[in-house]
Amino acid sequence: MFLNHFGLQAYPFSLAPDPAFFYPAERARAVLDGVAFALARGDGVVKVVGEVGSGKTLLCRCLLERLKTEPINIAYVPVPLGISPANLALTVASAFGCRVPKGGDALAILEKRLRAQHTKKRRNVLVVDEAQALGAAGLEAIRLLSNLETSRDKLLQLVLFGQQELDLLLATHGLRQMAQRITFGLATEPLPDDAVKDYVRFRLARCAKPGTWTGGLFTESALGALTRASRGLPRLVHTLADKALIAAYADKSPQVLPRHVRAAAREVRGVPRGVGLLGRLVRLIVRVGRR
Repeated sequence: MFLNHFGLQAYPFSLAPDPAFFYPAERARAVLDGVAFALARGDGVVKVVGEVGSGKTLLCRCLLERLKTEPINIAYVPVPLGISPANLALTVASAFGCRVPKGGDALAILEKRLRAQHTKKRRNVLVVDEAQALGAAGLEAIRLLSNLETSRDKLLQLVLFGQQELDLLLATHGLRQMAQRITFGLATEPLPDDAVKDYVRFRLARCAKPGTWTGGLFTESALGALTRASRGLPRLVHTLADKALIAAYADKSPQVLPRHVRAAAREVRGVPRGVGLLGRLVRLIVRVGRR
């Protein structure tokens, strides 16, 4: 009912980092191209930082998709899964498909695998998401992995995606060796105001039913309100736009109006009125179902 009301066949503002929904904003493309360039020339450690909700994880997934087309072995490690510095080498070795027996030397087994792949002219890239969660000890363990090399090439190239706290950690005296190994430092940025509006229309168009035009689903003034409330952060754009759609559906409105965006913003700030937008949606669905 909800999707049909707006002529959609899927939810357009899911928070899942799906590369199929990548919006090619200028800054995002520059970050991806920069990382790809650094890896292609053999750089050892590349860093991408950005504010919470600025789209780093989606960029990370897009990078993984891009690298799949090249002769590269890729290992992806999302740090929040709970990785301690002591078992980092084991985690990375497992991510590269190594079998490490109980009590085995994970670093030595990993190095043997990487050298074998290097002999086959295949590069090895480790992509770490939320790298700031490694802490100082974890980043030092990462530095030791970056020491794996031949006389000419790095056996393991590292791409670190992290929040701005990653830069604060790397600025400390104890991590100066790690900081010096980063040859490329890139940063994500919020979407410009005009890009936010285009981004919303882009997501809606991707989820529209065949033959359905969704370009006017959010009025121009609603998009302006959404732009101001989200500050250009993609995650906030998603959350606010999704809640604004719920508010419009609960009002039986064919369009999202500024008041729906304001209601969404209130709820995001933790000050919903009455039962909240989701509660209104559920009540409406229940009423319709009883008819």
